[in-house]
Amino acid sequence: MAVEASSITSGLVDSFWSKLKKVNIFASKTLTAEDIRTGIATMREHLVSKNVASDVAEKICESVSSKLAEKTLGSFESLTTNIRQAMRDTLVMILTPQRPCRPYTITFCGVNGVGKSTNLAKVAYWLSGNDLRVLIAGCDTFRAGAIAQLKTHVARLNNIFNEKELPMIELYERGYGKDAAGMATQAINYAKLNKFDVVLIDTAGRMQNDEPLMTALAKLIHVNNPDLVLFVGEALVGNEAVDQITKFNQAFIDHAHLQSNPHAIDGIVLTKFDTIDDKVGAAISMTYTTDKSIVFVGTGQQYQDLKTINADVVTEALLK
Repeated sequence: MAVEASSITSGLVDSFWSKLKKVNIFASKTLTAEDIRTGIATMREHLVSKNVASDVAEKICESVSSKLAEKTLGSFESLTTNIRQAMRDTLVMILTPQRPCRPYTITFCGVNGVGKSTNLAKVAYWLSGNDLRVLIAGCDTFRAGAIAQLKTHVARLNNIFNEKELPMIELYERGYGKDAAGMATQAINYAKLNKFDVVLIDTAGRMQNDEPLMTALAKLIHVNNPDLVLFVGEALVGNEAVDQITKFNQAFIDHAHLQSNPHAIDGIVLTKFDTIDDKVGAAISMTYTTDKSIVFVGTGQQYQDLKTINADVVTEALLK
C-alpha cells in the first residue's frame, strides 16, 4: 500500500507544483503563515480538479496543514519536501484498511464426535504461528468434559508456544449450563477489550435433526454474527457428511426467524483426510453440492497436521 500511496502522491504533488508556482508565493525565501494558507487553498482546488471529493480534499488539506504547522519552513525546497511527505502520510492512512473494532470471529460447528475441539486447537496453532493473538471461547456448555478438553489443548499449545516465543493462547470459559450465545458475546467483548486478534468459538456437537440444539446454535450465530462459520465434518463417513452439512445449513435458515439474509455455513474443515482412501470422492461431493469450500483438512493427530486441500493429491487418490 505504501508504494501505491507514493505513486499517487508523486502524481498529485508534481502537477500541484506547476499550479502553485503560478500563485507566486515564492518571491521571497522566507515563507509566512499566509504563504502556507495560500498553498493549502491551491492544493484543495487541485485535489478537487483531480476528482477527489470535496470533503475528502478538505480532510487531506487539514491533515497536511496540521503536519506543516509542526515544521519550520523557510524555503520552497523545504515546503516541497514537507508537503510531499505530509500528503504521503495522509494517503497511507486513507488507503490502508483500518483494524476492525472487534476481533475476527470463527464459529466451529458439527455433529458429535468429529473432532471439533481438536481441529479448533489445530487452527489456533496455525493462527498463533502467524503471530496472531488467539482467544478460544468455550461455548460447549452442554457436553461434560468439553471445557476440560479445551483446557488441556490450551496448556499443551502454550507449552509449545513458550518454547517458540509465539503469542500465548487464552481460554475464555464460565463453566457448564450457561447460555451459549451469551457466552460467545462475553468472550468477544473480552477479546476486544484485551486486544485479541481472533476468537475461536467452540460449540456443542449436535445431530442435524436435534431441533432444540440446532435452534440454540442458530441463535448463537444470529446474536454474534461471526465472520466465519466452519462446519467440521469427518471424511470417513463419505456422503453422510454431505447430508450433515446440507441439513445444518437448512437448519440455520429455518431457525433464523425473519432474517432476510441468514448466516449459513461459510466453509468446511474435513477431518481424518489422511485415512479416507476410496471415500475421497465425498470431499468433492461435499464442496460441489453445498458450494462451500474446504478450508482445511486434518491429516493426523498433531497440531501441525492441518493442511489446505491439494488438487493433485485428490486427483491421484481418485485415479488409484
